[in-house]
Amino acid sequence: MRWELWLAFAALAVALVALVLVLSLRAQQERQRRAVERAAGGAPDAEGPEDDPRELVAFVANPSKPGVPALEATVRATFAEAALPAPLWLETTIEDPGVGQTRAALARGADVVVAVGGDGTVRAVAEAMVGSGRPMGLVPVGTGNLLARNLDLPVGDARAALRVVIAGADRPVDVGWARVLRWAEKPGEVPGDEDRIPPVTPPDGPGGKEHIFLVIAGLGFDAAMVADADDVLKAKVGWMAYFVAGIRHLHGRRMRATIQLDDRPPVDARLRSLMIGNCGRLPGGITLLPDAVIDDGVLDVAAVDTRGGIVGWAQLFGEVVMQGFGVRNELPAKIGRIDHTRARRVRVRVEGGEQAQVDGDVLGQAVELECRVDPGALVVRTA
Repeated sequence: MRWELWLAFAALAVALVALVLVLSLRAQQERQRRAVERAAGGAPDAEGPEDDPRELVAFVANPSKPGVPALEATVRATFAEAALPAPLWLETTIEDPGVGQTRAALARGADVVVAVGGDGTVRAVAEAMVGSGRPMGLVPVGTGNLLARNLDLPVGDARAALRVVIAGADRPVDVGWARVLRWAEKPGEVPGDEDRIPPVTPPDGPGGKEHIFLVIAGLGFDAAMVADADDVLKAKVGWMAYFVAGIRHLHGRRMRATIQLDDRPPVDARLRSLMIGNCGRLPGGITLLPDAVIDDGVLDVAAVDTRGGIVGWAQLFGEVVMQGFGVRNELPAKIGRIDHTRARRVRVRVEGGEQAQVDGDVLGQAVELECRVDPGALVVRTA
């Protein structure tokens, strides 16, 4: 029986050697496969830290907004509690409101970039995110927070907004682009003609800078109201400061406008405002564009006009409120009215020039403005 015992030991030794050889061969083949993938730009080594399947999130924050400096600690604590990679934190400056910081975050490998601030910060981050395919998150801080309101995201609750950033769903949405084709000079800049405001072609030509908007661009009364809103009052009472500023323009002149939608013939109109929207909900529960959908590939246009002084404005305001509940007044003889239409491209020219705005940021006095839609160009993280 001794020889049988030795035979069993020999067989076991051979089996162990064979097992070691097989495992070594498989390990070598796996190393070769990974080397080929890295050389071809494929998946990195699974053992490397860069293969962490968890998202790297970057926050682009406006430090001038109340509560933002203290928010960084909350963000880092929230991510640590969720066992997520430490987020990047980049702050905007007066010189760069967020475009450069967002591009830097993307270059550093950020999977999600979160705008922390008001509408201006959101616009700047979105401008850099368009076409990247990576989602933009929102932690709304400020007065308007127009995009967050239209997407039903938490406003005024940073922790709830962070939960959406961490566990929300990604949704492609349209963006709008506005370009001033001709500016207006200021009165008095033309010698001997103090009242005339001639058009001025932008220094970089008619194909000048495009300004992104995510909610509404406007020309006329709405932009003048935004331009005159007092910053101190906005800090105290929020979006109500715009209505206070609007009172000063209730008796302003109606503008003479020529409007062209897509390739249709231009039409002339007398208006208070022309508003071009990607979505239509404003602060205070006001729905200006009830048919606007943020991912339908078109812009919704509202031509706003009123006559008859305060009575006309009162009727107009009542019509805005009622259309938010799905009720529209289609009577032809109205002194305050909103006419709705839709287009992918809108061009408007006004005599003398009018204030223009995009999502609450004033562009200046424009004689000719063109807006277009960019379907599905931005991915937003939503609830």
